[in-house]
Amino acid sequence: MSESLEKFALNKRISKQGLIHKVGLIGCGDIGQQVARIVSQSGIEVVFVEVSNERVDEVIQAINAQLDAIINRWGLTQGDKRIILSRIKGATDYEAIRDCNLIIELISSDNPLTERIEMFKKLENYVSAETVITSSVSTLMITDIAAEMQHPERALALNFITTPSNVRIVEIVCGLQTNEPSHQLINRFAKMINKEGITVNESPGSVSTRLIVTLINEACNTLIEGVSNVEDIDTIMRRGFGMQHGPFELADRIGLDKVLRYMDQLYNEFGVSQFKASPLLKRLVRAHSNGIRAGKGFYLYADGQKTGMNVSATQIKS
Repeated sequence: MSESLEKFALNKRISKQGLIHKVGLIGCGDIGQQVARIVSQSGIEVVFVEVSNERVDEVIQAINAQLDAIINRWGLTQGDKRIILSRIKGATDYEAIRDCNLIIELISSDNPLTERIEMFKKLENYVSAETVITSSVSTLMITDIAAEMQHPERALALNFITTPSNVRIVEIVCGLQTNEPSHQLINRFAKMINKEGITVNESPGSVSTRLIVTLINEACNTLIEGVSNVEDIDTIMRRGFGMQHGPFELADRIGLDKVLRYMDQLYNEFGVSQFKASPLLKRLVRAHSNGIRAGKGFYLYADGQKTGMNVSATQIKS
């Protein structure tokens, strides 16, 4: 008896796939470390790929420190920590991701579209046809990234909003060729890590990035005009609108360099003034005042904790 080709189609194989048992992360910076911890804490194995063994050690140490901080707040036990760390492995060789059900690309790049296109093509050489490949892109189009893949139907964007540990949703973006089984698998994954997956239509910036960078940018313009100061603007937005962080605090957490890059990408895409980056944002980035990671942004930081105001930010005028 002849068998239908549909039996061997990608759609069929993905739809038969069981629960996700192993997730591969490509790049493991600040967001990646939180994602690795969240995924592992949900009972799923994680392997992350980094550029060197030294970088792998740094990531493990950082996750270890994050878990210690949670233990100090009575959020975990030492036993919980050991179990979480036992599920997280680091590697420099892409062979480590061969048995992953899901790949999440989290690289930081100066040439984001070109490098991600090459990355997605490379990943297909290491993973099976059943593996869904996602990117954490905020302002790029997953359709553009997936265009040169052998199986673009298994590519999606998965946007973890800053900070993933504290935010209960993830944005899911399907490309023009993304198939429904891949979409369903990502929705299942979101539930497995105790988050609500919200699917949005493909557009540069999706919803979260497009709206939040506009808010941050307008806060910068309001500061330049002398309407109010950094702390009061943040306080008004936190207490008045129930935001977890004010716009300047949020900018420091995201990274001012990233905010500027998002603004530039959105401005290039849409060409409208609302996405034209504030001169203040540009000046701070030129001064390497990029936020928490740099120890200074709109605020000053020591060991990731706010210590005061960054005077240069409050005194800059247009």
